[in-house]
Amino acid sequence: MEFRKDCIIPLNDMKDVITIIFVIIDDLYNETVVEAVKNRLHKDKAIMSDSEIITIAVIGEIMSIDSENAWLRYVRKNMRDLFPNMCDRSRFNRIRRKLLDVTVQIRQRLGTKLDFTEDSYRIADSFPLEVCGFGRAKFCKSFRDEGADYGHCASKKQTYFGFKVHQLCTLNGYVTDFTVTPASKDDREAVWELTESYDRNIKLLGDKGFIGDDFARDLLNENNVLMIALKRNNAKNPDPKPFRQLIFKLRRRIETSISQLVDQLNIERVRAKSLWGLLTRLQSKILAFNLCFAINWLIGKSDDIACVKSILF
Repeated sequence: MEFRKDCIIPLNDMKDVITIIFVIIDDLYNETVVEAVKNRLHKDKAIMSDSEIITIAVIGEIMSIDSENAWLRYVRKNMRDLFPNMCDRSRFNRIRRKLLDVTVQIRQRLGTKLDFTEDSYRIADSFPLEVCGFGRAKFCKSFRDEGADYGHCASKKQTYFGFKVHQLCTLNGYVTDFTVTPASKDDREAVWELTESYDRNIKLLGDKGFIGDDFARDLLNENNVLMIALKRNNAKNPDPKPFRQLIFKLRRRIETSISQLVDQLNIERVRAKSLWGLLTRLQSKILAFNLCFAINWLIGKSDDIACVKSILF
């Protein structure tokens, strides 16, 4: 599949958007899926394709509909011409979770199709993912055996129970990598996993949570990653003001991306009951976010590439 900006249909309504997203997902699916998944047991008896299920999940995330029941009812009622053979909710949800690895591969392959992801700069940051209210955390059984623990969010000045989502994005806000860790895990530890797949030198922009001379040296020697992190205000040799202003300006982009994921795609709203289900929702939300970037790029909206909801509303 080759992404060409001169080969895309105009977006006249939501069905055009859904069609484009389905075509992109289906092509990436056929490029990445292994034969064991494509030809798995009873696959020939399925009334819906894997690409249709992933597409429906992604569109629901773009429309910020977190209730799976409500969203599938809407699809059955209003999108019969696009998805004539809808399966029942339990089967849809079961297959969607089983396609978690496929969704990851599609998201990763999508990034290789966009020229702005070839830039050598990445911005690193994280945000909290609270799985239940702090007052109920002591009695919460969900996720407790799957890594959830207590952590502190400095920006919100609160202690919470759950996970932490670490991510890297390009200078325009496209999310290239992310991982989920226990809430107590240090941001610097997650950087090793986020950068291990890169086969070229990259420069990572971080905040005060990524400082440390030993950490920066080891990261450069082992992963070829140059960490550029702001020093603390009380450091002996503080960063020059112009440098700090530049880093603040560049890092504002990932803060905006996280804000969009939280406010527009409800990424902090945890409705899953297992880590598997939670990861499936996170992958769908970030794939939805990135697909909006890709479509804006394809239709030439370079100035508004980060307006993820503009393709629908």
